[in-house]
Amino acid sequence: MSQPEDHEATAVLTDQPGEAGDAPDLERALAQAEAKAQENWNSYLRAVAEMENIRRRAQRDVESAHKFGLEKFAQELLAVKDSLEMGVEAGATADAASLLAGKEATLRLLNRAFEKYGIVEVNPAGAPFDPQKHEAIAMQESPTAEPGSVLAVIQKGAELNGRLLRPARVIVAREPG
Repeated sequence: MSQPEDHEATAVLTDQPGEAGDAPDLERALAQAEAKAQENWNSYLRAVAEMENIRRRAQRDVESAHKFGLEKFAQELLAVKDSLEMGVEAGATADAASLLAGKEATLRLLNRAFEKYGIVEVNPAGAPFDPQKHEAIAMQESPTAEPGSVLAVIQKGAELNGRLLRPARVIVAREPG
């Protein structure tokens, strides 16, 4: 029973006008669609390969940045080290004034290196105590200082591009009593 139905379907297709001439057009359209699909597949494969290359390159760049990120800063510190070594060598024969001048020059070198790389000193003398930037090591009565303010700085703090590296160690004023 299925054979007559198939035969009827074939007869219907061939009996319709224009159908016989459309077969080459359909085959051509199919071939074009397959060619376009292959072209798209190749483009996809190239894009995937390029993304993988970009990912690998980015990973290498990040690894290199981690490995050599401090290189320029280290070069700046070498000048400071050289200056300190010269001071130590001259220490036995130099007078106090020239040693002090050498220390001041070395400190300027270090401050320039810090400034160049965004390291800022936190010196809160007289400012209100800020637990986010200061570490209170003691409280001391003071008739002249505002209670809750920094009375003395024991050790200056430091920030790197706005991020705290080390809090300032301070003595905080309190009311006499």
